[in-house]
Amino acid sequence: MHLIKLCVGISSVDELIEWRAHRQSRGGDGRSIHRTRMMPRRADEIVGKGSIYWVIAGAVRCRQLIVGLEPDVDSEGRGYCDIVLDADIIRTAPHPRRPFQGWRYLEPKDAPADLAGEGEDLPPEGMAEELAKYGLL
Repeated sequence: MHLIKLCVGISSVDELIEWRAHRQSRGGDGRSIHRTRMMPRRADEIVGKGSIYWVIAGAVRCRQLIVGLEPDVDSEGRGYCDIVLDADIIRTAPHPRRPFQGWRYLEPKDAPADLAGEGEDLPPEGMAEELAKYGLL
């Protein structure tokens, strides 16, 4: 089981990579975390097995492996969940997705394929979009 989430304020995978690097350079424990209000009920199906798929500029474009879910309460008594992510951002075949609020579950059968396997080169910028448009990816 996976999660899918809009990557608000980010316009490309490269921008997401730069933003994550900038956040890590500012200190902290170096972990890649996304904070959300709701704790996924299907945690046992997600942690270590699933990924969060990021919707960027109207399409799923990349994913990060979910390595942990950490529920907590803020100073005002509101619950939240930190989704702890692997630092590696894996590009996926572009898959159009309409805007939605929060995160959603994403069945593995509905998840876009990775653009390149381990040790393979990524296609040139824009080529994946063209291939997907014609159903070749």
